[in-house]
Amino acid sequence: MSDDLDDRLRRIGQHPFRARFHLHGRDRAIVDLRGIETVRRHAREIIDQRLAPAEPRNDGKQTPYRGHPVFVAQHATATCCRTCLSRWHGIPKGHALTDGEREYVVEAISRWIVAEYLPNMPPA
Repeated sequence: MSDDLDDRLRRIGQHPFRARFHLHGRDRAIVDLRGIETVRRHAREIIDQRLAPAEPRNDGKQTPYRGHPVFVAQHATATCCRTCLSRWHGIPKGHALTDGEREYVVEAISRWIVAEYLPNMPPA
């Protein structure tokens, strides 16, 4: 999964809209203050609440563009709504995300945040 996800994130990152997103200012400071493990836990909570249901509330508009590094990462990795999850990651709409799908989304978000936060480090 590691290489496949890294390849997919590279392709998504080449899309002009997705390439605009970077970790700056307050969003970066949250990673500084809380650490990546806490931000990863936040990602799990956000995905569970906003993306995992079969029919998320306000799907397509539920993810702010800033205010937390997870939100920025969701737009950068096309994990911001069920339409983007379907289009970019092949996870179909209309069903609650499985535990494996939730973990996949959290992993994609976390990898992007780590890559943005530590851009000179090789991927794990």
